[in-house]
Amino acid sequence: MQNYDVIIIGAGAAGLMCAGTAAERGQSVLLLDHADQAGKKILISGGGRCNFTNLHTTDGNFISANPHFCKGPLARFSAADFLALVEKHGIAWHEREHGQLFCDHSTRDILELLLEPCRRYGVRLQLDAEVLSVKKDHDFQLLTSHGDFCCRSLVIATGGLSIPRMGATGFGIDIARQFGLGIISPVAGLVPLRFTGPEKDALQSLAGISVDARIRCRNQSFREALLFTHRGISGPAVLQISSYWQPGDALDINLLPDLDLLQWFADRTQQHPNMRVDNVLAGLLPKRLVQLLITSLKLPNQPLKQLSDKQQKHIAASLTHWQLKPAASEGYRTAEVTVGGVDTRELSSKTMQACKVDGLYFIGEVVDVTGHLGGFNFQWAWSSGYVAGLDA
Repeated sequence: MQNYDVIIIGAGAAGLMCAGTAAERGQSVLLLDHADQAGKKILISGGGRCNFTNLHTTDGNFISANPHFCKGPLARFSAADFLALVEKHGIAWHEREHGQLFCDHSTRDILELLLEPCRRYGVRLQLDAEVLSVKKDHDFQLLTSHGDFCCRSLVIATGGLSIPRMGATGFGIDIARQFGLGIISPVAGLVPLRFTGPEKDALQSLAGISVDARIRCRNQSFREALLFTHRGISGPAVLQISSYWQPGDALDINLLPDLDLLQWFADRTQQHPNMRVDNVLAGLLPKRLVQLLITSLKLPNQPLKQLSDKQQKHIAASLTHWQLKPAASEGYRTAEVTVGGVDTRELSSKTMQACKVDGLYFIGEVVDVTGHLGGFNFQWAWSSGYVAGLDA
């Protein structure tokens, strides 16, 4: 049986960060992954440019049953720390809206940044490796398709359940349960939402239309693009709210978040008293969307001068508080992240080590810490992987 100080299962963002950090401390490290390449999800991220962090990262950008847990790791290895690493490696980058940072050239730059210290400090990377069993006596013993290994510290960095075509599995959750750790039930997050029945049929006519909107659900709101699809709705605003949405919830959608509609109606009534509601609204929203709203919400469609104050208020309320109730999310097939995972009450926020099991660590997406869209999930991978690498 081959012996290592640290074995990390999962060669994604968190696992690679942890491996390089631990090896730099002088630990002997084995990094295992069932895929045929390290960092596969890194390579497909950000349209090939990798949204590697966000300048505005705070604990408020994360979802967790314990919203304070992420503060420690984020403070010990911040967005500024990762950006300094990017610049140290000479990687060109640019900022987009909302503080999102992307590579100028390729996600491979970020993957190489992570692999370089692994090579320099002697991490053994074993790909196409299936972990068949994990046991613990004094040390951990792993039976794998590439032989038997033991270690003092075992780090689980296997990710969540999102994007199963990339090899996502519930392995990390299974290990946590094996060792008696609590789990926050996982669900798909950052995922499109879909409709069924007449609502789906009606919305299909809008497929391809995108509008700026504010979407509210469960005391959360996001203002970004809303995209209509053949199955339902997507776009950044929908992906963001989907991590909070639960079956049965209605979405409250403001299609004109920057406009005082009642004042706007008053101005237009003075300027164009004989214009019908649909023609006036077509100056604000796509015509297909206007027609659907008038039909489905039974909005009055007559010349502006004929509208009563009550009718104007009804139209304004309908456009700024449009209620849609999705039937379901698209699930893990298209989800960018998994919400839920290993209960953070089971872990130390200083080290990511399990409180009940010496030497067992959980990092990255397998933990019940999920970021908003915009580079926050990568930052959680860097931060949690770093603090575990300093301790394992």
